[in-house]
Amino acid sequence: MRISFRFLSCAALFFVGNLCFAQQPPPPAADKAAEKPKDEKKPPTPEEKIVQTKHSLKIGGQEIKYTATAGTILLKLEDGTLKASIFYVAYTKDDVSDPSQRPITFSFNGGPGSASVWLHLGLLGPRRVQMGDAGSLLPPPYKLVDNDASLLDISDLVFIDPVSTGYSRAVPGEAPKQFHGVTEDVESVADFIRLYATRNKRWSSPKFLAGESYGTTRAAGLSGYLQQRYGMYLNGIVLISAILNFETAEFDTGNDLPYILYLPTYTAIAWYHKKLPADLQGGNVQTAVDESRKFAVGEYADALMTGDALPTARHSEITQKLARLTGLSPDYIDRTNQRIEIERFTKELLRNERRTVGRIDGRFLGIDLDAAGENPEFDPSIAAIIGPYSGMLNDYVRNDLKFDSDLPYEVLTGRVYPWSYAPYENRYVNVGETLRKAMTQNPFLHVFVAKGYYDLATPFFAADYTFDHLGLDPTLRSHLSGAYYEAGHMMYVHPPSLAKLKTDLAQFVKASVAATPAK
Repeated sequence: MRISFRFLSCAALFFVGNLCFAQQPPPPAADKAAEKPKDEKKPPTPEEKIVQTKHSLKIGGQEIKYTATAGTILLKLEDGTLKASIFYVAYTKDDVSDPSQRPITFSFNGGPGSASVWLHLGLLGPRRVQMGDAGSLLPPPYKLVDNDASLLDISDLVFIDPVSTGYSRAVPGEAPKQFHGVTEDVESVADFIRLYATRNKRWSSPKFLAGESYGTTRAAGLSGYLQQRYGMYLNGIVLISAILNFETAEFDTGNDLPYILYLPTYTAIAWYHKKLPADLQGGNVQTAVDESRKFAVGEYADALMTGDALPTARHSEITQKLARLTGLSPDYIDRTNQRIEIERFTKELLRNERRTVGRIDGRFLGIDLDAAGENPEFDPSIAAIIGPYSGMLNDYVRNDLKFDSDLPYEVLTGRVYPWSYAPYENRYVNVGETLRKAMTQNPFLHVFVAKGYYDLATPFFAADYTFDHLGLDPTLRSHLSGAYYEAGHMMYVHPPSLAKLKTDLAQFVKASVAATPAK
């Protein structure tokens, strides 16, 4: 099994299974009395902790007074057995006469293994990391600024850290791995949402989910589980850099789909770095992408389907067109058998300049010791963002939110591996069908998909393909909407995309709350 940091550190796309057998310890000798276990100190029983602080900010010229709650909720069985402690940060607007009428959005990031810090301090929350952008990064130490693009003027917000991320942990004596899997993760996050909504009297509020990367996989799973298990119906789901069908993103031998779906992103990144022919380079990125889309689903898909039977002349023609749309040399493309994997593209595009491009965001540049190597040493886009976000989260929680903990805040952790894909053994994960069922059974559920042109982790064309193949009834297709942004996986690090995304999300939430049933 191959495990890699695929999305914001998403793991391998299917779980093969463990064929090892545990060796049993030998039984104690018959003539030896069994030793009594030594008295062991029981770990202290975890307690819930909640800290509230008062704040204000201006959004669109309007002053928003709000309460920030940083705390933990304990998940437990019905018999009282403690299972896990979930850390969260919630923001609720003050002076609201009827909170049941105010939207509430539950937000999380992906990984698996990522805390909610990215959407929290990058897009939705009232404070935002100031780090600069590709080509104009700021040096440490970093700082937070008021986020006038926050969604707090439209919706209350709850940021959830799944078990083993952030400050969330399995309680002492409980195995963390019981939460580390596609199904287990959905169940534990759903239990938190149920508890939060119950304790804070928000069952009557319009409810939304906002997930990024693997968080979109989680959100799709939650759409079905919350409906079926708890009867909790949602008004809307925001999917940022979506991955629902993992077949679209795994470059396995015999799976040609990713090569087709990644090509327009290669074109966009080549356009950004001015590596396309003059006629393509002279227009905007959308013009270049449109040509790439048509070629990808037409001539390129046909060539890949033809395989080894492709005539030599046609092979040469396809190679030349791939070179035109990727900025790579025909010779290099020929040596890849016309199948360009992510790592090869990020290493090859700017090889002559001894630079690599980012996977999370192809606008960012990296420098490897070995410019002749096959794969990049690191992802420069992750390197650019993890320091500012990690540093500011740790400072913000203790100083502004007054929540004290000596635990390391796990921003992006490998502690969740091996991640269990047990329900999808020997096949690709695909939660698109879960989302289709949820949207069909709840005709008021709307979905917004945000896609970055320069995102190689969850390419925009793969998201388009997934949602074009949901099998939604025609009467429900208008409930799917979305937009493209001239940035990468975390498009909100690009200031113009941040402003556009805020406008798009505000309109989406308002429209979803006011939605009428399909006919």
